[in-house]
Amino acid sequence: MRSISLAAPNDFAGWRNAARALMEHRVAPHLVSWSIANQSASLFADEPPTTTSELTFSVPKRFVQLAAVASLHTDPDRFALLYRLLWRLRGEPRLLDVSVDPDVHRIRLLAKAVQRDMHKMKAFVRFRRAPAGFGNASSAAYIAWFEPTYYIVEVTAPFFARRFANSPWAILTQEVSAYWDTRELSFGPGAHRSDAPRQDAAEDLWRQYYSSIFNPARLKVKAMRAEMPQKYWHNLPESSLIPQLIGAARKRTQEMIDSAPTLDSKIKHREVQVRVEAPSLDTATSLDELRASASGCQRCPLWKDATRTVFGDGPQDARVVFVGEQPGDQEDLAGKPFIGPAGRLLNRALSDAGIDRQQIYVTNAVKHFKFEARGKRRIYKSPTQREMAACSAWLERELQMLKPTLVVLLGTTAATSVLKRKLTIEGARGEIIESPELTARVLVTVHPSYLLRIPKELQEDAYGRFVADLRLAAPFLN
Repeated sequence: MRSISLAAPNDFAGWRNAARALMEHRVAPHLVSWSIANQSASLFADEPPTTTSELTFSVPKRFVQLAAVASLHTDPDRFALLYRLLWRLRGEPRLLDVSVDPDVHRIRLLAKAVQRDMHKMKAFVRFRRAPAGFGNASSAAYIAWFEPTYYIVEVTAPFFARRFANSPWAILTQEVSAYWDTRELSFGPGAHRSDAPRQDAAEDLWRQYYSSIFNPARLKVKAMRAEMPQKYWHNLPESSLIPQLIGAARKRTQEMIDSAPTLDSKIKHREVQVRVEAPSLDTATSLDELRASASGCQRCPLWKDATRTVFGDGPQDARVVFVGEQPGDQEDLAGKPFIGPAGRLLNRALSDAGIDRQQIYVTNAVKHFKFEARGKRRIYKSPTQREMAACSAWLERELQMLKPTLVVLLGTTAATSVLKRKLTIEGARGEIIESPELTARVLVTVHPSYLLRIPKELQEDAYGRFVADLRLAAPFLN
């Protein structure tokens, strides 16, 4: 049995050197005991083995990064877990991709907890101006007391050195303290809370500001306590206000509602947003007028989140009209249909089918972009029957003004909106059909976005069929 004693609880460098040597000597994880000097080390702890040559295998960089963070946890088995993962990586190089593996899952939980603690330190350290000659950190102009859960002080302190580079400060904790003299960051032994000042002259002003910006209508106590656990409250100047603000939140919210300005005062100060009624379709006598009317459409809720109405585009005397489903992210931003990935694929297919994009008119069954926000991305969502019905009047009027010879319906939504009945694309595509709903004839095919979603091995054949469908529309351009 090998007993390895590390110099400190956060001695990742020591663990890494010992682990390399153990791997070189092919010492299995169950034959190694890890401990911290002066904590639980065996009286007969071995000297760490030394390396004599390079290791015969390498580990992913992300493992080293993950291990460095996880080693700062207080879990007594963390170093054994790290070495076990290192041992397994030699035979399982893709191990870190197996998120359900117990060891991988556990090490990620440890790292996540440490990263959260580092975030808390950055968020909840409060520096106070130190009186002249105060305590053991008298050379620091500002002193903060903090109580981390894990061994994060030495890796997080550089953040404060960058942020407060021009002022000497000290961050005191029970285990280790950090000092910055505007030139060098150093660390010393732990301290006591009494070594940090309790308050300074600026805190009354800060509490007054905090109270003034507190919005009781947005109070979520559970979320607040999850983000700002009570263990940090006694270090925050504003913490003395929190119970009072929470207790008065309901009353203050009701006062805000009762004191809301009346309609007359809103009109007087031009602060009211008058709801625009659905524009009239009958008054428009041209596509330009119809486009202008549609720009203010509020017939369904989609207008609230979309950037703008995306109306059709193309020559007003076009003999062939292509109808898609709805605008996408790029179309919503630019205000033009079929300019995103699906539009570029359509352009390519039109060219292969012998059709000039400049000769056709393109539009959509739904004129606003429907999406779900995920971070900074806007993910497409299919329109509902209600949303399709709300937009159908615009599409019908659009087709009436264009008077096309052929309408190409791209996908199920377009086909359902125009033909007013459900049909299967596969059952209807590949031929020109007559439609009692339109004076024009109809060609049904897939939407180009469908070709972008299917597996790559199927895309070539599917694209060929799509081009073949479009070739049926070419004669109608003449």
